[in-house]
Amino acid sequence: MNSTEFGEGDIFKLTLKLSIPTCLAQAVNVLYAMIDRMFIGHIPFIGDLALAGAGIAAPITTFISSFSYIIALGGAPIMAMKLGHNERNSAENILYTSLILLIIFSVVLTPLALIFAHPLLTSFGATNQTIVYALPYFLIYVLGTPFALCQIALASFLINIGNSKGAMICNVLGAITNIILDPIFIFTLNLGVRGAAIATIMSQALTAILLFIILAKSKSISIKRSTIKKGVIVKIFKLGASPFLIMATDSLLLILLNTILKLQGGANTDILITSSTIIQSYHLLVMNPLGGITGGSGGLLSYNYGAGNIERVKKSYKSIQLLASTYIVIIFALTYIAGRGFISLFTSDENIINVTYKYLKIFTLMIIPLSFQYNNVDTFTALGQVKYSLSLSLFRKAIFLISMITLPIFFNAEAVFFAEPISDLLAAITSTTIMTITLPKILKKRETQGLQL
Repeated sequence: MNSTEFGEGDIFKLTLKLSIPTCLAQAVNVLYAMIDRMFIGHIPFIGDLALAGAGIAAPITTFISSFSYIIALGGAPIMAMKLGHNERNSAENILYTSLILLIIFSVVLTPLALIFAHPLLTSFGATNQTIVYALPYFLIYVLGTPFALCQIALASFLINIGNSKGAMICNVLGAITNIILDPIFIFTLNLGVRGAAIATIMSQALTAILLFIILAKSKSISIKRSTIKKGVIVKIFKLGASPFLIMATDSLLLILLNTILKLQGGANTDILITSSTIIQSYHLLVMNPLGGITGGSGGLLSYNYGAGNIERVKKSYKSIQLLASTYIVIIFALTYIAGRGFISLFTSDENIINVTYKYLKIFTLMIIPLSFQYNNVDTFTALGQVKYSLSLSLFRKAIFLISMITLPIFFNAEAVFFAEPISDLLAAITSTTIMTITLPKILKKRETQGLQL
């Protein structure tokens, strides 16, 4: 599909074409970490502790990867708007600038993460029993930071020029590679958690290379060396700040959750962190595809907003919400039907399975309203309305943070799992109210004042 179809084809069909591959690609992205955890959890004798160690490292690696969203959801939507506005040279300059920024992020973040690895892990949940697994996994995983960043960002550029299928195929091939390599490195070569990390960075490297090749051969846009302009960088950072902070604060909150469980979990600390690791895996597996639906169709919104096709923007928003709601209702039902089966993929310990299933149902209690929050925030981002997307995202994080800190004070450590449904519900109500009020004003301003970035 060519990006010019964004302004011509049937809205619902276009939404399906963009959302389904992107949804699957996001699910596959999660599988990188989840597959590691599945195999790690079944390492003989040490599986549960090793799984807890990997779980402690995961939010920190996710935080590092979140820097890619400055480019993925900062540069890519602006590029799509420029294409919709028939400014191909400007779009290509944005693409080239974004690639340079990816290189800079990789050069800066990788050594910093390696230097501060041990204090980060011990400060954010690692105990004497789990640090021996968390540290080697983290150190090796961080070496693949350039590939992790490129994998996320390049996929977003492909999606925003209409090639969500290409992004999906690359991610699927990477996940299949990870599935094949994990047991070889973990069990056959007896590398344990180190093997899981090695398998992951090799798979991410393959995905990143394939994505770059497809993007370089695209007819919709070309990768050309051009002048790096301060104004373009500012625009990318301005729009990308919101999704970056969304992802970064998600990671920081999960890190804090593990820290609270470590400090207040008592004798059950490692069990609770293991349960939290599995729950986080499930939550990412179901929510990242939701983000694929709402964010993956962002190119459709951005292009038509750039082209001034206001009615198509409205129809796109409604179509995306319909798909998002349908998906999340199915997921909510599956949580109760197959939740225990999912948990058993990570551990065979019946006590951990029972504890995790109990808290999984609590953690996902309000994921249906959360679909509105996702669509509202991603729509604001696609339209370049950072002040709304950022404030709404931070509002949800603030509610989560307050709930996570205060609930254990009045109840117990396990009460932190109620923080998620509380924040999900309040955020959904707030964002939907603001979207209903502001969207007509934003679109009216686009009609009367033209494209302003």
